[in-house]
Amino acid sequence: MSFDAAYKKQAFKSVGTRPLRPDGVDKVTGRARYGADFNMPGQLVARVLRSPHAHARIKRIDTARAEAVRGVKAIITAADLPDLTNGDAALFAILDNCMARTKARYDGHAVAAVAAIDEKAAKEALGLIEVDYEVLPHVVDVDAAMQPDAPILDETVFTTGVEPAPKAPSNVANRSEFGHGDIEAGFAQADIIVERSFKTEQAHQGYIEPHACVASCNPDGTADLWVCTQGHFVYRQNCADLLGLEVSKLRVTSSEIGGGFGGKTHVWAEPVALALSRKAGRPVKLVMSREEVFRASGPTSATSIDVKIGARKDGKITAASATLRYTNGPYGDMWAELGAMTSFACYDLENVKTVGFEVLVNRPKVSAYRAPSAPMAAFAVESAIDELAQEIGMDAVELRIQNAASEGTRSSYGPVYGPIGIGPTLEAAKAHPHMSAPLGRNQGRGMACGFWFNFGGQTCTDLNINSDGTVTLAVGTVDVGGSRASLSLIAAEELGIDYQDIKAVIADTATLGYNDMTDGSRGTFSSSMATISAARNAIEVMRKRAALTWDIPLEDVQWKDGHAHAAGTKYGNLAPLSVKDIAAKSGNTGGPIAGHSELVADGAGVSFATHICDVEVDPETGSTRVVRYTVIQDAGKAVHPSYVEGQYQGGAAQGIGWALNEEYVYGDDGRLQNPGFLDYRIPVCSDLPMIDTQILEIPNPNHPYGVRGVGETSIVPPLAAIANAVSNAVGVRMAHIPMSPPRILSALNRKTGS
Repeated sequence: MSFDAAYKKQAFKSVGTRPLRPDGVDKVTGRARYGADFNMPGQLVARVLRSPHAHARIKRIDTARAEAVRGVKAIITAADLPDLTNGDAALFAILDNCMARTKARYDGHAVAAVAAIDEKAAKEALGLIEVDYEVLPHVVDVDAAMQPDAPILDETVFTTGVEPAPKAPSNVANRSEFGHGDIEAGFAQADIIVERSFKTEQAHQGYIEPHACVASCNPDGTADLWVCTQGHFVYRQNCADLLGLEVSKLRVTSSEIGGGFGGKTHVWAEPVALALSRKAGRPVKLVMSREEVFRASGPTSATSIDVKIGARKDGKITAASATLRYTNGPYGDMWAELGAMTSFACYDLENVKTVGFEVLVNRPKVSAYRAPSAPMAAFAVESAIDELAQEIGMDAVELRIQNAASEGTRSSYGPVYGPIGIGPTLEAAKAHPHMSAPLGRNQGRGMACGFWFNFGGQTCTDLNINSDGTVTLAVGTVDVGGSRASLSLIAAEELGIDYQDIKAVIADTATLGYNDMTDGSRGTFSSSMATISAARNAIEVMRKRAALTWDIPLEDVQWKDGHAHAAGTKYGNLAPLSVKDIAAKSGNTGGPIAGHSELVADGAGVSFATHICDVEVDPETGSTRVVRYTVIQDAGKAVHPSYVEGQYQGGAAQGIGWALNEEYVYGDDGRLQNPGFLDYRIPVCSDLPMIDTQILEIPNPNHPYGVRGVGETSIVPPLAAIANAVSNAVGVRMAHIPMSPPRILSALNRKTGS
């Protein structure tokens, strides 16, 4: 049947309620099975040998002594993962990152791997693998990597996006540009111009569960992979491509996921485990240590950003520009492009220009981290806007309200907005009690706005009515933020049955059609559209079964409140049939009842948020304490408000850690100095205040219930909101994230001239 995805205003019975989460008991009792909880008979233990150098040519690898170790069943190098990428640069980057080929490109880059009967044998073998390195000059800083005398990481990389095409290799992989209007004319109209440079350091997603998988290549040419991932269909495609397998012969099952936040959208070690299994002829289990996670799985970019904003004395912004330089690790990608697109997305600007540079450095391959690239861009832009408000003598919220984008605004990155929530979040912030609460000594208040695109994509869902009237909902979007509960609520809403009668499961790749990665805040948005469609298909089947049972025309059967009703007074003697009634007779009326849907979920609906933050800074130590935090964000429609609030609070908490403490620290040798939670400090409960939330609902016109994704936008404003609060508390602009105590003390010393 055709599916109308347009928003229809309606009253809800299940959607918007707060039932218990379906995975809660299993997770608190330890029954939930994560990546490292899966085991197969006869499995081997895998360990990876990693480069101790930031940049080195691999001249020779000798595995003879390691192969002689008792219990070693397979050792692989790049030779066991031949290049089957057919010139696909993005796929080759995945291949080279999984196992270094000609060069080790960062500290921790995999160069060989071992599968043995136990960990002791595997570790012993690693110590006996001989690697002859030619150590090369390295560069880890984004600005240094762009200098003419910087060591070149990849002689095959020539900057794209520039004219004329360069003739020499470069660490700048690509230049992208967005905007409209006449930027110079706009600045000429300005009474006040703020121009400042900012830096952010590299941060990790900090998920508690390290990467883990079990791989089994079978004698018949098929293979199985059990893995913690945000997208098992994408992992299947990548692994099949790299190992030369037919996609249909690789089955991937996703485990429960102990946090991902974008960091488990990329293949890191899974092809290595499959290659070891293929060579050994036995299942192989590979679990990264925490140190390996930090050294060799994707953090976010480090950045260097220049912002220039001009405005009239009345607060109207006349022009805005930004130049953004993002580290990519040693491979090209689109992180700066995303930063350039999101920089000024909150504002209605006649003259705007952003330029992004993708910069190669000797650091791990960058991965997504919730609204990837947007927090850094927002930090720079929102800090400059706060400074602009001070220069004009205008309230920071009022300045933003005056320049906020609205429906019909041409965005800074191109498209024209439909109904959006930036204005309402700002008005709500202005009216919020937090904004007028008194501040104490050494305290400051900051606020900032944030934006994220959201995404829909390819989605497939099965809804099966069991013979007892309960429902099994099979989806292909991995649950990283509560989507099983939300999708069950939506199925209950459509079918008119109780939430408790629905069980949502994540199907493996052999059971369900293709689903895109759970990223871009697409999980609930896309799968809810498919769930609604599948439920309506199932309802059509049940209407037909009711018509058959009653022996009346189909057009005389209506579905309402979970029952088939015979329409009209002529059927007054026919009692309504419930889902349970119809399911109980399904064997005699045509067999199993199910609804199926496959679609491309377009029109995800962009998302906006405004955050308010109060901090207290100790002027003697530079220590900072967040004393109050409020998140105001548009959810379109909050399907499960508790989960929505949790997403808001989680993004704010991660942003607080990133703003104040978290960073990758590299030594002069290019080696990571803090690859563990002891020295890479993420916030714990005692570091955080109670994070207040306010859910706004501006319906997304492209979803039947008005739903928008919510999981990523909440991490975009915190860096700027906290920086503005700290700057207001200490009286000097903080332009370097994280604002660790030494950086705050340094800023205070510059202020006093000491």
